[in-house]
Amino acid sequence: MLRLYTHSACLQHDPGPGHAERPARLRAVLQALDHDRHAALDRVEAPRATREQLLRVHSNAHVEHILASAPPEDGTYRLDEDTVMSPGSVEAALRAAGATVAAVDAVLSGAVRRAFCAVRPPGHHATRDQAMGFCLFNNIAVAAAHALAAHGLKRIAIADFDVHHGNGTQAIFEREPRVLFVSSHESPLYPGSGHEDERGVGNIVNGPLSPGAGSQEFRELWDGVLLPRMHAFKPQLVLVSAGFDAHRNDPLANIRLVQEDYAWITERLAALADTHAEGRLVSTLEGGYDLAALAASAAAHVNALMV
Repeated sequence: MLRLYTHSACLQHDPGPGHAERPARLRAVLQALDHDRHAALDRVEAPRATREQLLRVHSNAHVEHILASAPPEDGTYRLDEDTVMSPGSVEAALRAAGATVAAVDAVLSGAVRRAFCAVRPPGHHATRDQAMGFCLFNNIAVAAAHALAAHGLKRIAIADFDVHHGNGTQAIFEREPRVLFVSSHESPLYPGSGHEDERGVGNIVNGPLSPGAGSQEFRELWDGVLLPRMHAFKPQLVLVSAGFDAHRNDPLANIRLVQEDYAWITERLAALADTHAEGRLVSTLEGGYDLAALAASAAAHVNALMV
């Protein structure tokens, strides 16, 4: 069974007209999952992350800054050039991070094998001390830290196939050997990190893709480099930063994937979880900015997780 975590509050985070990370993104994903073939999804309302859960990966100053920065009604507050808060942003961010924590609890308790968190704002650019790249709290990092602290896991693998490098996730865990972080991403591209020589303590594996790369390069990278490193690590839990902005129609990047590529990588990651982690896999939504491509790709991802 696949459990779907989401919350209506995640639609109330509104960075304003013309912003790429808009509420319509989540609406498109949820509409794509509102078909007969998805009737078996176990749909659960995402809880709020607690302060304790956030402080495992973020500084107290950062948490306080985000919680205190919600603007008054109808206003916005710009954290940086790209990252904007609205009156509903704090609740959305707490629910987005809380979804991943609840999903980890669910798969590690045996309630379900896999979970997908259809939430926003995304998270993988947020560092310990800084919101950036549309991200307020680092949702996938909060999930991994919870699995370490609350469940005592020794080996957690994070797979990130967003077209932008998950610099925040890498920075949070680059000195944590219990967490393996593997990433495919376009380079050069925002945020400018993710080079192959960034290895942490041997637990960081970056796979840069050149602009214009497509399905063949993506699949060869995962099959030849990233998945073998994950298999060698033998994770007890697989976490996925599921960004769909490497799609050929996405306006923010130049990789040429199609929705079948997302089904393919999801099948590979699910099989890896079956082999090493008793099937335990938690995925959370990151990027994807062409609504049609996002909806089709997220549906392909979920369909593969449901098998």
